[in-house]
Amino acid sequence: MTDTAVIAAGPLWVGTSWKMNKCLDEARSYARALADYVGQTGPSGVQPFIIPSFTALAATRAELGADSPVLLGAQNAHWEDEGAWTGEVSVAQVKDAGAQLVEIGHSERREHFGETVDTTRLKVAAVLAHGLVPLLCIGESAEVKRGGGSSRFILEQASGAIDGLTADELARVLIAYEPIWAIGESGRAATVEELREPFADLGREYGGHIRGLLYGGSVNLDNAEDLLGIDHVTGLFIGRAAWQLPGYLRLLEMAAAHPKAAG
Repeated sequence: MTDTAVIAAGPLWVGTSWKMNKCLDEARSYARALADYVGQTGPSGVQPFIIPSFTALAATRAELGADSPVLLGAQNAHWEDEGAWTGEVSVAQVKDAGAQLVEIGHSERREHFGETVDTTRLKVAAVLAHGLVPLLCIGESAEVKRGGGSSRFILEQASGAIDGLTADELARVLIAYEPIWAIGESGRAATVEELREPFADLGREYGGHIRGLLYGGSVNLDNAEDLLGIDHVTGLFIGRAAWQLPGYLRLLEMAAAHPKAAG
């Protein structure tokens, strides 16, 4: 990677993962109202995406419509297309259910389900092979942060998953930096100053080469505008602040009004 490229101005990515929340009725209601709001074009300069549970993928796609400007994501997928992998789903299967994007390597997957740098690499390759968008999540623990190793840690997570991709493949990858100490109900919202250095390092390494560089971690209505203003940040990956539709719509509006949004 070059040291000088900067991520070009373009759509701001604003999305949310529902994690293990929402049954079918809730998912349909959210998606139906979101579809009504975004219409056929979506908010100017913003690329919305939502990531429901596997059970709600097809129903959410049906409510959004085939031509929706809202991208639909899956929270995980196996790297093999088929086989004796009980309890897993393949990229081909989530694509068949309507997914266009796959979340890979979230810290909860790494901590509780054994996700490693090696498996994230396999999953990124599988997602790209099926023509979908990989959303690679990276982030360090509070212990790593206290030791001053944040940038090295997240750069190693990223490079382990995407080094060796062609330029065209890399240009389809999204990276979401989500420091573990800042996510979840017990997370502490990061300050802008705390995020400048890791994004500067990520920007130097991947700026101008990847599709987008997102921030996720205690994003809310109070800090979203400031987070979008950080150099190299081209989107937000939001948790509970967007689980209810009014919150998500307000965040979409804030992003559309931000100077970084392409008109």
